Amino acid sequence: MREIETKYRVGDTETLLAALKSAGVELGDAHLQDDLAYAPAGWGPEQGKVGYTFARLRTQDGDHVLTTKTPVANVMECVEYETGVEDREQTHCVLVALGYEPSVRIVKERRSGRSGDMAVCVDVVKGAGTFLELELVVDDDRDGVRAQSEMDAWAQRLGVALERTADTYDTLVRGGDVG
Repeated sequence: MREIETKYRVGDTETLLAALKSAGVELGDAHLQDDLAYAPAGWGPEQGKVGYTFARLRTQDGDHVLTTKTPVANVMECVEYETGVEDREQTHCVLVALGYEPSVRIVKERRSGRSGDMAVCVDVVKGAGTFLELELVVDDDRDGVRAQSEMDAWAQRLGVALERTADTYDTLVRGGDVG
């Protein structure tokens, strides 16, 4: 599977929520996501992310999920594998034994909804602010950059002041607590 996304910094959350409602997007309740991101041993941000495989260990509502992401055309288009895991601490140890290094902890409250086949998420990220994230998960060969352009057009039609960012949450909060 590939995850294709766009991300926007939000200036006025209430205006965004009203615009999403007007667009027919019903957001669910907020869920706390506690993520620990991992980078390959020896990797540094100056190397860029495309072509490297990163890992994320997420806990939400007592469930733990391990995800790997390998950016392809850009950091917002990734080949992704994901599976539930029973024991977060043991999974952390497995990742470290495989040569991954914890890089940054990302804690956010996420509200999710849908518009057609696109996931619509409003995230309040500790230490980074509020963001709108649009995601497609595909198993076909569609052009990721074109899909990102189409998602951007959808976001712009909301008529809300949004600042598109090419940064992932780990980049936005880098330097935070990695414990």
